[in-house]
Amino acid sequence: MTTAWPGFDNERFADAATVMKALGDPVRLRLLSEVAAHPGGEACVCDISGPFDLSQSTISHHLKVLREAGLVTSERRSTWVYYRINASVLQQLSGFLEDLSAVQGESRSCEDWQ
Repeated sequence: MTTAWPGFDNERFADAATVMKALGDPVRLRLLSEVAAHPGGEACVCDISGPFDLSQSTISHHLKVLREAGLVTSERRSTWVYYRINASVLQQLSGFLEDLSAVQGESRSCEDWQ
């Protein structure tokens, strides 16, 4: 299925959905914020688990979801894994939402979708 709007294809929709699904959990949104705000722009679970009433393993699971969606990158150092925001994925999502907003209200006929 193709779309009638230039710049939108199934892959772009799927990529945006993956990122939005990862961001659809309040804990993951807070974790993303904690990592971004941490000095040096990176943090390990031990650095950011304080504000959460969750185990380190649960926080690690949420960070794994963010990593799999491309929202954070990770680097193992000794026994700890450090996470850093992947700004390019956030910029891609922002661009997707801006493009989607730009087509709001544009009229399309059924023939445009065939």
